[in-house]
Amino acid sequence: MHSPGSTFLLLCVMFQAAAACSGGQCELGDRCSSSADCGNELYCYNCWVEFAGKRCVRETVSDPFKIVDTSLPFNKYAFLTTHNSFSIHGEPSHTGVPRITLYNQEDSVTDQLNNGVRALMLDVYDFRDEVWLCHSKGGKCFDFTAFEPAVDTMREIEAFLSSHPSAIVTLILEDYVGADHGLSKLFNSTGLTKYWFPVSSMPRRGQDWPRVRDMIERNHRLLVFTSDESKESTEGIAYQWNFMVENQYGDGGMSSRSCHSRSESLALGNRTRSLVLVNYFHTVPLGVTECAEHSLGLAGVLRACHAAAGNRWANFLAVDYYKRSDGGGVFEATDMLNGMLICGRDDVRACRRRTLKDALQGLLGKLGLMPGRRGTRRT
Repeated sequence: MHSPGSTFLLLCVMFQAAAACSGGQCELGDRCSSSADCGNELYCYNCWVEFAGKRCVRETVSDPFKIVDTSLPFNKYAFLTTHNSFSIHGEPSHTGVPRITLYNQEDSVTDQLNNGVRALMLDVYDFRDEVWLCHSKGGKCFDFTAFEPAVDTMREIEAFLSSHPSAIVTLILEDYVGADHGLSKLFNSTGLTKYWFPVSSMPRRGQDWPRVRDMIERNHRLLVFTSDESKESTEGIAYQWNFMVENQYGDGGMSSRSCHSRSESLALGNRTRSLVLVNYFHTVPLGVTECAEHSLGLAGVLRACHAAAGNRWANFLAVDYYKRSDGGGVFEATDMLNGMLICGRDDVRACRRRTLKDALQGLLGKLGLMPGRRGTRRT
């Protein structure tokens, strides 16, 4: 039993520990009571699987365009991707019928984009004479599996692109829309076509994509891929498998011992496709364990898929509950991918803005014309 004096001392120590940082002064890993305690790009979260109590963890991706520059081809950068971006826990029913489905995220599409997510996986269906976002099976949407009309999310994306003139967003559509030009009408009605990256400008044989700075200058800042092959010829929407390879999704894609392509994709090592997507999420979303898995197993899977893809690092990293971690999580992993793609370092913040001298030295190094020095090899 504690004496009154020892109890008072213990309370003082606890108070001092709790008050050690607050008002936005807490750093990564510090204990916190609310997100207001944490510094920029951090929020207060309790990953009880890994530690007891709340700590400040990351909630944003480092922007490689700002840290380095936009001089490289689009396929030389990595982009955090949310799986089923629309399947948001707490999203109210838009049909008047209680929803019976699984959830994959926990904040709005706008918040996802503001936190550095740059690719969204969306399931689009015909429903109520419109295009809806739906988490369903068998190609049909129902009242109890529907989320919202796709027009609402597209307007969020348009507002983000309008207010962030150097941002590039990629949409990866699981496409069940059968209505005549249903997707084209959706993109036209929401003003997204003015950002459209034309399928005719996309490389088909594994060549590099245009430089990001050129994409921004031309306002080609929205890339859209569909799972429906016919849409490429009928609506000018890129057929996903003509341009990227992808590992197995679900539980089968979460092993660091091997990395296999999903059935629709060419082999990961096939270099006729210049974009690589790595899925890292369970078949059934497990929000309670994501914080640990984003911190412990993710790096190993990325390395396994790097080897399987012919020493190419992922351009897209697709996850559930993207904000959950015990520290750096998927944000740190995306920083690592960008670092390896851009300058061969394991953190994009270790890369610096490239000058003409850097580019020349890199070229000479690759050609073996700089004795005694190793050129940085980009993969």
